[in-house]
This record gives sequence, structure tokens and C-alpha cells, in this order.
Amino acid sequence: MSEIAAKAPTKAPTRPRRRLIASRLVPYLLLQALIVIATVLGLRLLQPSDPDDFALSGFSLREDGVTTPVTLPHFTASRYSLADPPLYTGTFTFRRGDAASGWSVYLPRFSNAVEVAVDGVVVLDSRRDANANRPDRNTPQIAAVPASLLREGTNEITVRLFVWGPLKGFLDTVYVGPDAALRPAYETRTLLFVTLPVVFSAWQSILAVILAIMWLMRRHEPVYGVLAAAMVLGVVQAFAPPPVPPAATSRLAAVLLASAPTESALIVVFGVLFFGWRWPRYATLLFLPGIVVFVVGLIGGPPLPRILFLVLGIPTVGICLVLMACITATAVVRRQDAASFTIGCAVTIVLVCWIQDMLNVLEIVSNDRIFVSRLSYSAMLVAIGAGLTWRFARALNQVDSFAGQLVTRVREAEERLKASFAREEERARAAALANERTRLMRDLHDGLGGQLVSIVALSERGHEGATITDAARAALKDLRLVIDSMDDIGGDLMLALGSWRERASAQLRPHDITLDWRVATPQGLPLHPELRPWHVIQIVRILDEAVTNAVKHAEARHIAVTIDTLDGDQGPYGVISVTDDGHGFAVSDNGEAARTGQTARGLRNMRNRAARCGAMLDLSSDTSGTRVRLQLPQCFPDSDMAAG
Repeated sequence: MSEIAAKAPTKAPTRPRRRLIASRLVPYLLLQALIVIATVLGLRLLQPSDPDDFALSGFSLREDGVTTPVTLPHFTASRYSLADPPLYTGTFTFRRGDAASGWSVYLPRFSNAVEVAVDGVVVLDSRRDANANRPDRNTPQIAAVPASLLREGTNEITVRLFVWGPLKGFLDTVYVGPDAALRPAYETRTLLFVTLPVVFSAWQSILAVILAIMWLMRRHEPVYGVLAAAMVLGVVQAFAPPPVPPAATSRLAAVLLASAPTESALIVVFGVLFFGWRWPRYATLLFLPGIVVFVVGLIGGPPLPRILFLVLGIPTVGICLVLMACITATAVVRRQDAASFTIGCAVTIVLVCWIQDMLNVLEIVSNDRIFVSRLSYSAMLVAIGAGLTWRFARALNQVDSFAGQLVTRVREAEERLKASFAREEERARAAALANERTRLMRDLHDGLGGQLVSIVALSERGHEGATITDAARAALKDLRLVIDSMDDIGGDLMLALGSWRERASAQLRPHDITLDWRVATPQGLPLHPELRPWHVIQIVRILDEAVTNAVKHAEARHIAVTIDTLDGDQGPYGVISVTDDGHGFAVSDNGEAARTGQTARGLRNMRNRAARCGAMLDLSSDTSGTRVRLQLPQCFPDSDMAAG
């Protein structure tokens, strides 16, 4: 797991390392000792109870041609007895008054298979159910005894015990009595040793699929795939029925026998990878016993695979459990996290169960022969798988939470950006308003203000009549121009030019000059959404200056205004041309008027105005007339370009 692997081992520079290890290891070992005690007590206290009132313990056993009295539970002397199985013979007493609920025969534990007969009639043969004969299971059996078979008084019961190794045959106490008294004990054992393993195996299969999908989605974390493979092997062991002799299937038996040590080796691999360590090469030898059992099972028939499983497989399982316990203890010392503690406790419980099973196999501590390591192993795998799934789901929740926080932060940043943009927009609007105010002040000062000063001066000098009137008209014209420039024309310069045409026609009419107005393209000039009033007033004053020069200095009789739209590299642009038929004037190489005076100043003003709004002014003049060509920009500037 990358998350766990990311945790670096903590070191205490001020404390000796051994003391630190001891301070962490001793409490952990004490905890494991308590878990061992609790597990042993739990196994003793949770043993299912059977109805002792109907127990039959005294039997006579005929084995290998010799009949001896035995007391159940009993272990046979032989590990293989299929042709001449041990025969247990006993008796029980039946009274008709007890037959109201029916009688049954109940066998809580046996290995490998049994055939039960009552008064010579077979009532139970466990070989018909392959799963009931597995030595690693504790499957109970119960069979109803037909009332017609029972005789009043003493009845005979015989049990044939079929044994095919590698363990000795075992027969627990036999119970014969009313079905109502035996059935609860049978159902309890069925729940513990049949239903519960099936439930765990079903959980294993589901978790194996989930972990396999997680591994496919996250190939860089093989721990999911390793645990999924271990769970698949456990599911195969749980659901694949073992062959029942003499119908032996050596290959299937080899697979089932080899799966247990292989599964244990995979669990060790999982532990190493889970705690972020590197898998050592020599540790691959843990898979060797499983491979040997599998290969021998394919080549040779039974009972050799079973013997190898007893000699190699079961010890390998124990070694793997011990290794897993050491790995988790080391992880606890290094990391001190909940995952290490949890897995370590689970491994301790499984190890205790395995030790108890081994003591049962060696007939050292108990005559019950109840194997619990497989059940505890499945429970451990389910717990680990559930823990991994929970961690994965928690990681997804953390990702979702991070994504939610990220969205919130982006939203907050967006709000701050909007607020900043609004402030900048307000600031720009205020700046534009200030610029417009400045422009108006400049226009009024340069235009209307100067003309009013001229009118005042003419009045003070005693001029009368037409001079003052012309000055007043010029001032009024300029005032109208300033007012018209304030109109919202929506970026359509043709509207402003239409108003200028009316004023120019009125200006030329007294001088008997013809204004020829021509628009070359139907749409006129391109629309300019960025067009501002100060752009309009600069263009209009350029045109005014061109017309005024034609009237005052060129003595023209005809003035033509042409409006055209041309295509450029970056889009269309407009061109306005003013041509007169006056006598013209001399133009220097730099495009200025050769003569000084009012005409030269007027031409400079025209160029300055064109430059301020990004336009280009071309002027040509000869004896046939003067031509002023104003090329408009494709996009008008936001600020006065002449002012920088």
C-alpha cells in the first residue's frame, strides 16, 4: 500500500534504539499473550454441546479381524481401510412410548466417511455427500430411523468407518434418540461448521472480485492482486468437492491439497507488500511445497499427495503463519499503526487455531478432532479484505473531499476574481469618464473657448458685422460638433458622417460649392463596437479641416467625399477620401505643406488627430486639386495614441 509505504520508520535520536524497540514490542507481545489466552478459552467454552442422555459410548470394534470393546470417541489403528473398514457395533433401547416424534441417529464428528445401519438396515451413508467426508471439516450427520425398523427393547446399531488417510480414522460419540432432542445439537454444529464456512467463503469470493478489480485499476499496488489470488484459492478449497474413494480424481485432489500451502505463501507475500517492504528472492521457496504437492499429485495417484500434504503442506502453513506473525510484530514496532495491530492480532488467533488443530491431529490434547484453523483462516482473510476495501473506500472519500475542497477554493477564487474584475471595470469606467471629461474640456478649450475669445477680441477692437458673425457661427458649429459627438451611435461611424454631411452641405451651399457624396460599398464602413465619441470628433474635425481648406485656400468649386471598405490581412477597414478641384498647393517630401502659415498648421493638426485615433492620413496636392485620404484602423485604440 502506497499510503503505508509512505510512512517512514520513526527514530528517536535521544533514546537508545533497543529501548525504543522493547518499549513497543513488550506491550504488543503482552497483548498477543492475552489474545492467545482468550482464544484458547473461547475454543473451550464455545464447543458445541450434545445431548448426553442419548449418547452411546460403549461399542465393540472389529478391525483387521480382531474384535475389541472400545469407548467412543475412538481413533482407529489404521489410516487406510476401504476394503475392510472398522465396524463398530453397539445397542440401544427403544420403547414405543418414546416414538411419538420419531427417532434419529446423530453423529457429530467422524473421519472420513461412515455407513450407519440399525438392525441391519442402512439408514445413513455419508459418502453420498462429498463435502461431509472432508477431514478439514467438522460436518455432522443425522439420519431418521424408520419406526418400522425399531423393535421394542434392545436394537443393534453398526457403524462402518471408511478411512482413506492421511489421518487415522476417528469416530465421535454416537447419539440415538428422539429426533426432537438430537436435532438442535445437529443444527448448532451445522451452523458453526457448515453454514458459517460457506458464508465466509461467499464473502471471500465477493471480496476477491472486488480486490481483483482494484488491482486491475491500480496495477502499481500488487497487494490487491496477491490477496485476491489467496482468496480465490480459499474459495476453490471451500466449494470444490474432494474426490471420494474409490472414485479418485488425482488432479483435483492435487489442486485442493496444493492450494492450502500456496494460499499461506501468498498471505506472507501480502504481508510483505502491505507494509511496504521488498519481497526477498529466497522467500519464493515458500511456494515450493505447494508446487511439489501439486506436481506429485499430477504424476502419482493417492495416497502420495495426501502424505506429502501432511508432511510438507501443513508445516508450510504453520511456517507461513509464524512468518506473518513476525512480519506484523516488526511492522508494529516500526509503525505503531492500527493496521499492524489489527493484522497481528488476527494472525495470532489463526496461529493458535492452527496449533490446536495440530495437537488434535497428533492426538495430544483432545478427542474431539474439531479443526478450526480453516474457519479462522477464512475469517482472517475476510477481515483483511474488508479492511482493504474500507481503506480504498476511505481513500476515495478523501479524494472526493479534496475535490470538494478544491471546487470550493476555485469557486472562492472565482468570486474574488469577479470582485477584482468588477473593481477593475469600475476603475476603467472611472478612468474612461475622466478621459472623456478631459477631452471635452480640451475640445471646449481649443475649439469653442478659442472662438469665444476671438469673438470677445473682435468686439473689443470694434469690429462689426460679418467678422463677428462668422466667428460666432464657427463657435456654434464647433459646439454642435461637440454635442453630436456625445450621441451614442453604436459603433456605426456612418451615422456621424451622415450628420457631418448635412453640416458640410450647409457650409458649402453659400459658397456655391457642390458636395459629391459617394459610398462605394452598400454597408458603408465596418462597425466598430470600440468606437468612442472622442474618435468620432477627431475624424469629423479632420474632414472639417479638409473641407475648410478647400473652401478658404483652394478656391475649389467641387468637393467629392468617397467612403469605401477594403479588405486587409487582418480584416476589412474603412477609407474616407476628400477630393477637391481647387488649385492645390505645394507639398514637401515629408507630406507637409511647403508654405508656412495657417495651411501648414491645419495639415499638422489633421495628422495629429489621425494619429490619436490610430488612423493614417495621406495627402496629395497639385494644380488639379487636393486629395486627403484617411485610412481608418481595423480597431480603434482605447486611449489617445498620440498621448502615449
